[in-house]
Amino acid sequence: MTPGARITASCHCGAVRISAVLRTPTSQAARCNCSFCRRRQAANVSCDYSSLEIEKGKDALRLYQFGTCKAEHYFCGTCGIYTHHRRFSDQTEIGVNLGAVEGAEVWTLEPIPWNDGRNL
Repeated sequence: MTPGARITASCHCGAVRISAVLRTPTSQAARCNCSFCRRRQAANVSCDYSSLEIEKGKDALRLYQFGTCKAEHYFCGTCGIYTHHRRFSDQTEIGVNLGAVEGAEVWTLEPIPWNDGRNL
């Protein structure tokens, strides 16, 4: 999937469905090594925050924040799947869980690089 494409992602139980426009190709997915993301280990792709549409399940989404509370991590309150997060480093950008993106085959992109979110 290439920049400018609209992707759709959903949680496991189907309660949450989002879409957003890619900033980078899915082949450039990455993981983050901050204290939260390294535990989650989900590869994510960069999308424009302004393009985010919560198509289903706004009430099912839960928000987790820590530290400065600048980053916003969203997950389904029913099944617990992380769908997306608003980035700490760039508030105009969201990371969408590549494992939740329709049609994405994450295993074909391994090894997926790690970004240094620990030292921001």
